[in-house]
Amino acid sequence: MGINKRDEGKKVNSNINVTPMVDVMLVLLIIFMVITPMLNNKVNVDLPVAVAAVAMEDANKEDAVTVAVTRDGHIFLGGDSITVDEMGTKIAAKLENKTSKEVFLRADGRSNYGKVMDAVDGIRAAGVSQLGMLTERKDN
Repeated sequence: MGINKRDEGKKVNSNINVTPMVDVMLVLLIIFMVITPMLNNKVNVDLPVAVAAVAMEDANKEDAVTVAVTRDGHIFLGGDSITVDEMGTKIAAKLENKTSKEVFLRADGRSNYGKVMDAVDGIRAAGVSQLGMLTERKDN
C-alpha cells in the first residue's frame, strides 16, 4: 500500500491583492479633496470702532447705495420702494459705474428677521462685495 500525499498546500497563493484597496482609497481621497473647500462655513468679520465710524460717514454720502427694511416688511432702495425680486438688478445698475461695490442696510429693530435676510440675499445676488449694516448707538 502506498501513501497518498496531497500537494495542495503548494498551490495556495498567499499574496495580498492590494489593487481594490488602493482603488477605494483613491476614490475617498478624491471625495475629500472635493468636499473640503465646501466645509469652510466660517465668516471672518473684523469691525474695529474706527472703521465703523468711517462706514457711517460713507453711508451719509450722496451717492451711497442704501437699502432700508421697514417694520411692516417693505424694502426701499434709497427712497424708492422695491420688491425682493427686482432688488438684484436695480442694485447692480446703481453699482455699475462705481469702483467700490458697497451697499448699506438699515432695518427697523422690530422688522421681521426673514425679510431682512431676504434683503441681504437680494443684495448679495447683485454681486455686492461689501455690505454695511447700519445701527444707531443707544445711550443709557
